[in-house]
Amino acid sequence: MGNNGPSHAPLFQTGRAVTLLGGGAVARTDLDLALALAPDLVAADGGAAHGVAAGHIPLAVYGDMDSLSAEARAVIPPARIHALAEQDSTDFDKALRHIDAPLVIAVGFTGARVDHELAVYHALAARSALRCIILGGHDVVVHAPPRLMLDLPKQTRLSLFPLTDVTGTSQGLAWPIDDIAFHPARRIGTSNVTTGAMVDLRFDGPGMLVILPRDHLAAVAAALRAASVWSRTTGAAWV
Repeated sequence: MGNNGPSHAPLFQTGRAVTLLGGGAVARTDLDLALALAPDLVAADGGAAHGVAAGHIPLAVYGDMDSLSAEARAVIPPARIHALAEQDSTDFDKALRHIDAPLVIAVGFTGARVDHELAVYHALAARSALRCIILGGHDVVVHAPPRLMLDLPKQTRLSLFPLTDVTGTSQGLAWPIDDIAFHPARRIGTSNVTTGAMVDLRFDGPGMLVILPRDHLAAVAAALRAASVWSRTTGAAWV
């Protein structure tokens, strides 16, 4: 999945970080946490109802609109609702590819159907030129940029899960990843831990997920905003 075809829907463009709200389970504390770091609210289809219920009207809604409630539609200005009829991508992917922002924190996309959650991680890899954090009930997940420098307490759990062939180097991990050929069916890197304040991760290409406890959302957001990203066309590092 992941349609790159033309779209008639406008981009949501902002110089601030964006909270992207999905239709899964969303605790009010999660939404407040995301909005404190990413104040511009965008929804993926039925996720708009969570925003409306919490008193936040989304600035834009993207999706096929098969789950946008009548109650939410009644209070959201019609010009903010962008229906995308194609069925080759998820509502998360539809929304993500229409956001032009320095950072996206996605809430309401984990903890329910496993196939939906896996599709979210697929979209992270497919949109590897974007800076996006998935905020879940226990963890935060990011697609690793070419270099990620994280300021974390000692003994912080840090897991690496490859979605393709990936290699890299590390500083500040109990079990260094240098010379390891990661692959989803052969070698993964879950349950590593940090050894000092700074962790320095470098990867030779896109395809690695980094998973950390959700308590470190702010540190991950700062690190991701400062990182270079992967080129949309070549897969090489791009500032």
